[in-house]
Order: sequence, then C-alpha cells, then structure tokens
Amino acid sequence: MPQAKIPPGPRGHFLLGCLPEYVRDTLDFMTRLAREYGDAARFRLGRMPYYLFNHPDQIEEVLRTKSEHFIKDRPLQVTTSVLGRGLLTSEGQLWRRQRRLIQPAFLAQQVHGYAPVMVEAAGRMLATWRDGQVRDIHADLMRVTLDIVVRCLFGANLAGRTEGVVGAVRDLSDHFLNPLFWTPVLRSLPLPANLRYRRAVGLLDTIVYDLMDRGRGGGLAPGSLLSRLLKVQQQEGSPTDKQLRDEVVTLLLAGHETTALALSYASYLLAQHPQAEARLVAELEQVLGDRAPQVEDVPRLRYAEWVIKEAMRLYPPAWGLGREAVADCEIGGYHVPKGTQVLTIQWVVHRDPRWYEDPGAFRPERWADDLERRLPRCAYFPFGDGPRICIGQQFALTEAVLVLATIARRHRLAPVDDEPLELVASITMRPRRGVRMRVQERRGPRDLDGVRAGAGRGDVR
Repeated sequence: MPQAKIPPGPRGHFLLGCLPEYVRDTLDFMTRLAREYGDAARFRLGRMPYYLFNHPDQIEEVLRTKSEHFIKDRPLQVTTSVLGRGLLTSEGQLWRRQRRLIQPAFLAQQVHGYAPVMVEAAGRMLATWRDGQVRDIHADLMRVTLDIVVRCLFGANLAGRTEGVVGAVRDLSDHFLNPLFWTPVLRSLPLPANLRYRRAVGLLDTIVYDLMDRGRGGGLAPGSLLSRLLKVQQQEGSPTDKQLRDEVVTLLLAGHETTALALSYASYLLAQHPQAEARLVAELEQVLGDRAPQVEDVPRLRYAEWVIKEAMRLYPPAWGLGREAVADCEIGGYHVPKGTQVLTIQWVVHRDPRWYEDPGAFRPERWADDLERRLPRCAYFPFGDGPRICIGQQFALTEAVLVLATIARRHRLAPVDDEPLELVASITMRPRRGVRMRVQERRGPRDLDGVRAGAGRGDVR
C-alpha cells in the first residue's frame, strides 16, 4: 500500500510561519493557497500546523465520513470563554445529549409556527424607516434577527436590551481579531480591549441568567425551547445552570448573526444588480400581491430563495470551518497527523470555477433546476455538513426568505456609493463598516422605480 502523501505549501517565516499573511488578509491568503497549491495545502500559523482542503470530496471526508477523527479546531476551542460548552463547542456525549434536547425546537412544524413572529419583527423594523433615509442595513438586520431568536426560541423579549446585545456581539467579534485574545498571558491583563471583552461577556451573562429566572417564574412562553430545557432540568437535575447558560448564549449569538449577515449581503447584491431585483419584485407581486408573506408562501418564493442561496455562496457568513485531528488519519490520500488543524473554506470552494460557471458573478438563477443536488456534496456548504451540520439551517432559510420578502415588497434599497464591501474574517465574515443603503418606499406593488433592466455591476469580490 503506497504511503500517504504530505500536502505542498509555503515555507513561511521560520518563527511566525504564514501568520503575517494570514492576519493581513485572511480571505486573500486562503484564495492564494488554493490557487498556488491546488486541492490540499500545508502551512503554519506560528508553530501550529494547518492543512487546507479545497476539494468537495476531501471536505466530505473531514466533515462527514471521517468526522470521528476530528473535534472542533483550536481557535474555536478558545472561544469557550464566551460560549462555554454549548452546542457549537461541546464534543462527545455532552454534545449528543444537548443536540437531542434542542433538536425539537428546529423541526419543520415548529419552524412554521415561528413564521408570524419573523414577519411581524421585520414589519416593526420597517416602521422605523423613512423614505430617502440612509441606514446601516446590517445593524438593522442584526436587531431584527436578534428579536426573532429571542421571541421564537426563548418565548421572551429583551425589554430594551437589544442594542446592548448587538454592541456586545460587535465587541466580541472585534476581540477575536485582536492578538491579545490568542495570547493567554496578554488576555489576562486589564487592558482596554480585554476590559471591553469582559464587559460584553458580563452583559450576555446578565441577560441570559435573567431569562432563566423569568422562565422559572413562569415569565416565558410555556412551549419555548428555554422553558422546555428548564423543565428537563427540574425533572432530571441536568443540564446545570452553567450548561443552560452556555446553550442559550450559543443560540443567542449563532442564531441571529449569521442570518443577519446573509440578509445584509443579499441586500447589498440586489442593490447592485437591478435586473435581479426586478425579478424578485415581480415574483413578490405574483405570489403575494399586496399582502405580507406567510410560511405557506415560502415554497413558492423560489427566486427569493435563490437570492439567499447565491448571497451565501458569494458571501458565506460562516466563511470557513476548522477541525483538529484527534488521531492520525488520511484525507484525500494525504496523511494528517494527530493535532493538525484542518481548514475547509467556504469562501474558496464556493468560488471555484470547477463547480460554478462565472463564479464571481451574482446570478441567483443559477440555482434553478435544483443545482444544489447536482453539485458534488460539499461544493456548497454554507451550513457545514455531517453530524455537526447547523441545527438551525431550516430556521435560518425560512427566516431569511420571509424577512427578504417583507423588505423587498415595501422598500427598494439603493447603494449610497460605489465603495466595495470591506470584509472582516472573524468567527463570522462581517462587513467592517456596515452596509449603508438608501431606503426608498415603493408606492404600490407595481412600483419598480429605480429598478431598470440591466446587467448590474458585474463581478463581486
């Protein structure tokens, strides 16, 4: 039997490896690795060895068929100071038990029941918009998706704390990019960045423990996920308060930011491509007329779904997934030693011309004729794959389609300038300066002012 190969890759600095290039522009660094070394590359960040796998077959091995050889990667393990041992970071029996407890909240029937809350929350957001106003759409969508998660999963509202949570998420994301966060000694010092980070974690703790206290006092909707978890705790003595806190924080953060990002990027792309916006508005007119969307409309809003899928292809909110090998194994014929950090990067794979014609172009119609089923598995994986696939996938897609439809039938979003998005690859892929748009009210269902047939602005980054 031939010996497994070692992937090629850059030598890097003798001490830092490729860390300077990675920090300077993570997405560009990953793209260049794939272009220069192909489907597998080996490099170092400091002393830590990394493998990058870019072929869908290799990615399927890592995430699905050989997933037992891997745990979450070292950077995500460090985030336990925020997330604890919630569903995103836990492993083994703890993860399996918690997933079984949480799964019912994301079954199709439950998700359908959340739809009125999603549409109502989007409507409240639109009520704050004024014709001609310039707004940071990303900030608005962060608020509305947070409101949706809290109401749907926890049966509560944040009672004026929404801005605080959104600010805490921003501070946490910024700190994940700070070298202080990855250096244990520096992380313990009372530096301004560390203090902001601790305040953000403290705020989340206060809010979550308050929700738990309200649930024990009967102040939450009885059918909510949090109410059910508290009932299990009362009956079985588990999960502990700390474990409950970790799950709620994980759902609170992961459950709203990724959907807000998908909607932000979809709005940005539609604003740059009038032809696509016109087709979306025509679909909304045909399916909805002058009424708000309902969950029964989602299967008929095919183009709206394609817009969301195409936005997540070009701008995947989870831009990469990492794993750590817990035993020597082989992926795609390459030897992966125990302790190696393994990366699978949606940003790279989703833009690979082998799987997508004209991959840099925004073309929602490419998803016609069930493209997702015709692609190799893991050529499109915005929610991951395998046992650790995102538990809220159906929740997020339903929410995104309903919120997009609610916005687009009432408002057009126009670019404020020609500046491209500046992206930040933190735990998620965020727009550094938000997504500023001018909101323009539609005068009626047939009003397509400003929506002119055209080719749009071509490729995106």
